[in-house]
Amino acid sequence: MMKEDDFSRLELKLSNCLLNYRLFRSRLDARTKMLVLVKANAYGHGAVEFAAMMQQSGADYLAVAYPVEGLELRRAGISLPILVLTSGTDFFPEMTDARLEPGIPNLETLKAFCKVLEEKGLRDYPIHIKLDSGMHRLGFMSDELDALCTFLKDCPFVRVKSAYSHLAAAEDPQEDAFTLGQIELFRRNADRLSAAIGYRPMYHILNSAGIERFPQYQFDMVRLGIGIYGISALPGNRLAPVASLKCKILQIKHLTDSSDTIGYGRYGKVAEGGTTIATIPVGYADGIDRHLGRGRASFSLNGHRVPTIGNICMDMCMLDITGVDAKVGDTVTIFGEDPTVSELAEILGTIPYEILTSVPRRIERIVVRR
Repeated sequence: MMKEDDFSRLELKLSNCLLNYRLFRSRLDARTKMLVLVKANAYGHGAVEFAAMMQQSGADYLAVAYPVEGLELRRAGISLPILVLTSGTDFFPEMTDARLEPGIPNLETLKAFCKVLEEKGLRDYPIHIKLDSGMHRLGFMSDELDALCTFLKDCPFVRVKSAYSHLAAAEDPQEDAFTLGQIELFRRNADRLSAAIGYRPMYHILNSAGIERFPQYQFDMVRLGIGIYGISALPGNRLAPVASLKCKILQIKHLTDSSDTIGYGRYGKVAEGGTTIATIPVGYADGIDRHLGRGRASFSLNGHRVPTIGNICMDMCMLDITGVDAKVGDTVTIFGEDPTVSELAEILGTIPYEILTSVPRRIERIVVRR
């Protein structure tokens, strides 16, 4: 019978998750609410597992990108309020049945949602108004606010739960003037909205980097994304990595013929004197980018760093473990505390988000509670 750690798995360390949560919580006033983003399968960590941890940890809100993500959480028994950042218009009946709260970026979406609410006989349904403060992705521009406010004043079907915006470069000190300008524009337009509708919804604009660098603008709520997963915008800020991608060695071979090669394309070369290789059950279909092959990256095995050798395959890759004491079944750490996901991202010239969200659902997520 297989044990849960017999094959590849993404371990989620609950203690590190709580450590990161408390660190960010400590930067906030006691009254400030905490929204945690669990979109994109909780940045690759496993949405259901991570949402359950956040519900137990005391988060006030969750946010997902799309309705199907929120519906999955509701089916799994997650009861926290859930903001759907990109609600579209196709799933409004299902969203209202599940009490998912849509982010509204334009008047067309708002009118379509209100039509569904009217048909279902619902009033004062919570919505969240997205304001464009300079990211220019989604949201109401300043010159669109009057039309929005006019519609809201005559609409009994919705109640604005929050007004929010998104910072474009909060992590970059060279863009601080732009960031502060975004915050000020957001505040102005959110105040215009509040004055027009006759009540003040929650305001929120800070993302993880914003919480770290601009906590004085926390308003009523903040949105904690990559930070909860252990990635910081600040050098030297020791957040704890929550996810560790691990697998076990399938086979070990000692090759002695220097004319032999390893892997597709024969890019792995056997050294004079021999090379010992270990094959592990993760490949590019598991988020191990092919550019990490041919020795560009190394993983952890029994206290040693061992480089990749040859090309990364779809479901497997090979490691040069020459000189390392190892056996079939020993655990290899692809990323976690050593190496970190940030180290792999630097090799690839990308950001940690991309690596984390590339780990597919076929890799089991396991919550480690110790």
